[in-house]
Amino acid sequence: MLTDRRPILLANARVIDPSRDFDGPGDVLIADGVIRDAKRGIGAAGVPEGTDIVNCAGKIVAPGLIDMRAFVGEPGASHRETFASASQAAAAGGITTIICQPDTSPVIDNSATVDFVLRRARDTAIVNIHPMAALTKGMQGQEMTEIGLLKAAGAVAFTDGDRSVTNAQVMRRALTYARDFDALIVHHTEDPHLVGEGVMNEGEFATRLGLAGIPTAAESIMLERDMRLAGLTGGRYHAASLTSTESLEILKRARDNGLHVSASVSINHVTLNENDIGPYRTFLKLAPPLRTEEDRKALVAALASGLIDVVMSDHNPQDVEVKRLPFAEAASGAVGLQTMLPAALRLIHNGEMDFKTLIRAMSTRPAELLGLPGGTLRAGAPADVIVIDADIPWVLDRDDLKSLCKNTPFDDARFSGRVTRTIVGGRTVYEHV
Repeated sequence: MLTDRRPILLANARVIDPSRDFDGPGDVLIADGVIRDAKRGIGAAGVPEGTDIVNCAGKIVAPGLIDMRAFVGEPGASHRETFASASQAAAAGGITTIICQPDTSPVIDNSATVDFVLRRARDTAIVNIHPMAALTKGMQGQEMTEIGLLKAAGAVAFTDGDRSVTNAQVMRRALTYARDFDALIVHHTEDPHLVGEGVMNEGEFATRLGLAGIPTAAESIMLERDMRLAGLTGGRYHAASLTSTESLEILKRARDNGLHVSASVSINHVTLNENDIGPYRTFLKLAPPLRTEEDRKALVAALASGLIDVVMSDHNPQDVEVKRLPFAEAASGAVGLQTMLPAALRLIHNGEMDFKTLIRAMSTRPAELLGLPGGTLRAGAPADVIVIDADIPWVLDRDDLKSLCKNTPFDDARFSGRVTRTIVGGRTVYEHV
């Protein structure tokens, strides 16, 4: 980690700032941990003495990414990931803020555990880390947590991680209570009874592989219920990870009815499909599962139109013991902090997305939903900034991943584009050389 706090001028860049609807040539001046200016023509003459001037010709300068859904093992599962290792991976991927999930041991369902996470992350991580707290006590789906106290302690949203709250009355009460604190409820929309023994998307491909399938109805039925409850309560609701065309239709109908609802999609579901599982590749066993190519295209179109608000990594490290198993027995999950942006750049190069829309979904919109100060290059904002070379070709070697676990679905993948510098609070915490 580099600790130089000299002023930095990122000069001659293509500056992309969705918060100001700006995409054009310009310079970004950083000093004292904040953005001093981001505009065209700052120039070396207008900067403080001793400024580190970085020529960013041919590169993009954008707000640091905010990852709304990442599992970090602390406390209780530090063999899978620590705040230190997760932050190193995040910095290498251009993520300046991680939102960690509450499914730890113990569960993040009380103020003391929230405080532990914030302190531990502050002491060991090189990027910003904020916790989501559990929506129900012990993530058991039976009794809601003290949302007001947890928010006051520093929780930025409330979720039961990869578990769904199947009790509609509990979800109704949580949405009602959270509304009074302007708290965001983030929900994993999968009916566990419909998921059953399923391990991948239900359809012809699952049948050919001889694997039990998970129908899209497992997601759409739960989402439809949640939309009715959001309408009933007026609470702020966020679908954690949508995967299917059916779900997009439900979300659009809710939006058209004026409900306070938003949604994320994982980077895996907009860049991969069920066919990538190929010969039972367990690193592509995910929850919710990869869907069809038609679903993938629909998700990308929804992202481009703004129907889907956020792209997140769904970072879920799993060690060899639970991944090197027959597909049906392997644990679900993939690491994604370091590859989220490079994978997303495929959408740019394929002409499926423009840069400003992508950065909005990976930075500006998460900041707005969570009430965080990042996601912008406005003067006075925290200097969480990334520099991207969108055209540099490279091949992913999983041994180069900074996460403790290497369960990446992009092993040996060819990418075009990566982060070359990550700045958090005015400090350069990662530089690709």
